Formats: sequence, structure tokens, C-alpha cells
Amino acid sequence: MGGPQLVACIALFCALMALCLLPHHANAITRRYDFNIKMQNVTRLCHTKSMVTVNGKFPGPRVVAREGDRLLIKVTNHVPNNITIHWHGIRQLRSGWADGPAYITQCPIQTAQTYVYNFTLVGQRGTLFWHAHISWLRATLYGPIIILPKINVDYPFQKPYKELPIIFGEWFNADPEAIIKQALASGGGPNVSDAYTINGLPGPLYNCSAKDTFKLKVQAGKTYLLRIINAALNDELFFSIANHTLTVVDVDAVYVKPFQTTTILITPGQTTNVLLHTKPRFPAATFLMTARPYVTGQGTFDNSTVAGILEYEAPSLHIKNLPLYKPLLPPLNDTSFAARFAGKLRSLASAEFPAKVPRRVERRFFFTVGLGTSPCDRPDATCQGPNGTKFAASVSNVSFVQPTTALLEAHFTGRSRGVYSPDFPVSPLRWFNYTGTPPSNTAVGNGTKLVVLPFNASVEVVMQDTSILGAESHPLHLHGFNFFVVGQGFGNYDPVNDPNSFNLVDPVERNTVGVPAGGWVAIRFFADNPGVWFMHCHLEVHTSWGLKMAWLVLDGKLPNQKLLPPPSDLPKC
Repeated sequence: MGGPQLVACIALFCALMALCLLPHHANAITRRYDFNIKMQNVTRLCHTKSMVTVNGKFPGPRVVAREGDRLLIKVTNHVPNNITIHWHGIRQLRSGWADGPAYITQCPIQTAQTYVYNFTLVGQRGTLFWHAHISWLRATLYGPIIILPKINVDYPFQKPYKELPIIFGEWFNADPEAIIKQALASGGGPNVSDAYTINGLPGPLYNCSAKDTFKLKVQAGKTYLLRIINAALNDELFFSIANHTLTVVDVDAVYVKPFQTTTILITPGQTTNVLLHTKPRFPAATFLMTARPYVTGQGTFDNSTVAGILEYEAPSLHIKNLPLYKPLLPPLNDTSFAARFAGKLRSLASAEFPAKVPRRVERRFFFTVGLGTSPCDRPDATCQGPNGTKFAASVSNVSFVQPTTALLEAHFTGRSRGVYSPDFPVSPLRWFNYTGTPPSNTAVGNGTKLVVLPFNASVEVVMQDTSILGAESHPLHLHGFNFFVVGQGFGNYDPVNDPNSFNLVDPVERNTVGVPAGGWVAIRFFADNPGVWFMHCHLEVHTSWGLKMAWLVLDGKLPNQKLLPPPSDLPKC
């Protein structure tokens, strides 16, 4: 072989070796979706209203991709409302501009404007969902995100015969935007929903809804993967299928050690994948699948039940009038069930899916979460909240004030002065018996404050519920990260003794966790994603009242540890 040929062969060999050493993205592709925000007439409960939708659908369209894929989702706003879309649970590694919460990572998409959300699915597989992230528009703007494993990669559980999304929502006969606007003006609690829905349908237990019933048609002797999502605005939900057992295999797009249960509890913002093993033979019956709220607060709530029907394909077309079985759900306030269910969730912690829990903690935080009050806007007015005040909510007694400039842009351009302050308290400024007799002063402070973290810091956050205006469960969602739930309990957190029982081996990994009513939860994560990241209660009324804050994670030293520049079509305020 001559010199030039030898050089060419060596060059080819080196090129092939370089390809072998690259990360394995050979099967990854770019998937494009068009989301047209438009008004659509929809009828439920014999009530027709015009509401904001994506592509005229309620619920909205599925987004389906594989781990490693890039998504380009073009959102065009054809309605009078300002719009943003949040891709709930997507890590958004270095792509915080695509996260979606209004005035946190972007200004809203205004009428007749378009914005392309551009992000890559890194290290995630399972079920998540997308929803509007401005005011209460997520009441009608939501849909599933289904992330399949890479090609030729199996699930770590039995391969299902079919996969189906089950997405819970809330139906309001009135306009949800008008409901929250009126509540914030009056200072009282908002009107509750008129029904819960399964895949947009209220079901036969509501008036005028027998025809609007979700039916899950199955074959005997098969295994189905149900991708369950709670997209409801304000209610945690129990869910069960009569005479059937569910096997939990995944939560928040993270595999868990499988366990069986007849009932699941799922908070707004959470997802749960379960295997449904159908009966080996046609059971000559049909079965209700129902969901109703888990209630801990003292306010009003939608005390109703949504139902769908599980139907087996009959061996004969002549079988009629089959008996209908109903599931038995826990009591509305069954906090002991909630604690037991949460305690069963464990990460796989396998070689392929390790639980990378921070063992050493560099930054510790203790936050209180709960309700409080604010004075009326006018000194001479009387509001409809406690003792003539307005309802408010806070993290560590700081009720978040929504900025008019996006926090991420203010940080990136170095123009944060007057937009936010980097001094969110590490722990409460005033200590008290959090779960005992509440203090007489229920007033909250206000501010737009952030916690600043160095890149890749190991973080522990203990979130403590308070009894101010009543102990209540709060589903807290952290954008931009998964975290490990290392501990939880009731009463006041004991910083000396409670850490002794922390699970640092196989704690569940989530993006949304319920702070127990009258209790606490401890989470840990690595701050490995530069940007500004929202953390808030996923009960939308509590978010509206100010139970929210944000984290600022600084850039790392390496190029792949820095926030990418903003896209050219980023909306302006």
C-alpha cells in the first residue's frame, strides 16, 4: 500500500473511531409540532362555551418522542390572551428559554405572535405533560408528553400490549380566567370546578354526561400501560379501577421499583405509569374507573367523582346488561393513605438506572410553605378573606410578586436591578411552632426574591407545612430539575434526629412532591442546570396567591455548563 493510500486509510480509521467515541445519538431525530392557540366551542354538562385550546382540541394533542430526540414546537397565538406553554418535567438542560413560565423564563407570546420552543430530551423516558403557564389558562390548555425509550431499548418491566394516556382535568362552566380575576379582586377563595374529567370527559356520575364518558376497551389476558397525568388545577386525586390491581412502574418519567396497589394518589403536576393486567377470561361485567379529591385544606372544593368505564371485548355480540362494579376509594381526608402510598415509592437504583443522590450537602435550606393574609388594596375596603383581609400564600413568608420583565432575561443581560433581589431567606426569619397553634399575625411579606446557587452545588431543601389558616398538603413543583425525596414526616421537622432516617439509597426521584399536611418533606438535588428555575405549589389558586419562588443557578466554567444564548424569536414584554 502506497503512502497516500496508507494516510487515507489511517484517516478513515481515525474518523470511524471518533464516531464510536461520540455519545450514542444515532437514533435521535428532530420532531416538529405546530400548536395553534385558538378559541373553540366545547360542550360539557350540557353547557357550551368558547375556550382557549391548542389546535381546537380539548385536551390538547399528544407530543410523542424518544429519549434523545430534539423537539421544535411552534406555538402561534390566535387568541386575545397572552400565552406561554410549559413542558412540565422536561429538564431543559441549558435550554431554559424553552421552559415556559410567564415572566420567569420568557415574556408571554402575545396575540398574532409565534415562538418556537426548542429543546432536547436528555436522559428521560416515561410520561410528562405540557400546559399553559400563565394565569389559569392551563384549565383548558394541556396534553400528554410521551417519551419512549431509545430504539431497541426495553422497559425494565413487562412489555405492555397497548399504552394509553389517562389525563385528569377540571371542567368549569364559567371562564376560569374570570373566576380567578374575581377571587383576586375580592380577596376570597375562587369558585370551584363543576366537574372533574378523564381525557376531557366528565362521565356518567354527572348530570347530562352519560354520553361524555371515557371508555377503556380491553382484551382479556393482556397487559396495558396506563400513562396517568393529573392536570387538574386545584385538586389531588385518588384513582382506582373496580376489581383490578394496578402495578406502579414509573412516576414523573422516572422508573420505580414496581409495587401493586388498588388505589393511587396523584397530585396536580404528577404523572404515574401503571400496568393494568386484565382478567384472564372475559369477566361478564364492566367496571367503573373513578377519581375523586384528596382534601386537606379548610376551603371549599369540588366534592364530586369522575368516572370512566373499563369494558372487556365480549366473545359474543349478544351479551347485554352486564353488571357494573364500582371501586371503593379512600375517605376524602385519608392522610394516612397518602403517607403510606408515598412511602412505597422507591427508585430502581440499578446499574442501568442509578439513584445519584447527593450524599454530601453543600447548601441547606429550610422553607415554610402555607397560607396567610394580605390587607385589602384600599384601606377603607373589606375583603372576603379571613377577618376582612385577602387570602395570600408564601414560601418562608415571602409572597412572590410577579415581575413585568422575565427573570431569566434580566439575569442573562445583567439588568436585574429593580427586577429581582438575590436574597431569598435560607430559613424563616421568624421561628414558631409551625404545626401547633398558629400565630395571631397571619400577614405575609412580599417580594421578588431568588436563591443564587453555584453550578453543580449539592442542595438539600426541607419544606415545612404550617398550620396558619389550616394545615394543608402542598404539591411543590421544581422546574429544570429532578430531585430525590429523601425524607418526610408529620409535625415539625427535627434537624437533629430526622436526618437519621433519610433514605440515601433508593429514594424516589420526582419533579413534583406533596408536602404532607401538617408535616414536612426533604429533597436533594445537584444544581447542574444553569438558568432561572421556578418552584411553586401546583394548586393553581395557591400559586395565584403567591406560593412560589425561583432559583438562579450560575454558569459553570466549562462550555457545556453554560446557559445557551436566547433564541432570536424570544418574545418581548
